[in-house]
Amino acid sequence: STASVVTRSALPPGSVTNQVRSEIRELDPNLAAYDIQTMQARIERSLAPQRLAMLALGTFAGLSLLLTTLGVYGVMRYTTQQRNQEIGILVALGAQPRDIVGLVVRQGVAMSLLGASIGLAAALALTRLMSGLLFGVSPHDPSTFAAVAALLVAVTLVASWLPARSASRLDPAIALRAE
Repeated sequence: STASVVTRSALPPGSVTNQVRSEIRELDPNLAAYDIQTMQARIERSLAPQRLAMLALGTFAGLSLLLTTLGVYGVMRYTTQQRNQEIGILVALGAQPRDIVGLVVRQGVAMSLLGASIGLAAALALTRLMSGLLFGVSPHDPSTFAAVAALLVAVTLVASWLPARSASRLDPAIALRAE
């Protein structure tokens, strides 16, 4: 009941459209020429659902990264505050601010590396479920796995550094008197 006509031309689409309509009228005046568009427009229209899904997925991934950053920051801030007395003792014994920052950041990065390794193992196990959704990338692409793990470790590094910096400025007298 329908037919498609595809033409190739170096002319602008508007001028080709009029020529195609007149040729179709010459063949059969009862035929209606509609939905005339360039091949690029057809391709974009056919890919629109996948692009929308990827946009939504990217948006949710960005929001989850933001929530992860805030969560790691909150946990690191809480655990650092719980260790105020210990940090106060370390400072009273002569620990430098960089030592305190290193202590807290190492703890955060160690937890992050553990979480990243568990996440990588789970992701490798679940790649069979996702392989149908991937285009142009292998389900076991090592650079993708490495980039995601590095991003999460970097986020943890920053989220750990902020509470560590404030802990390094802790006055030992106040920290020791608090308990």
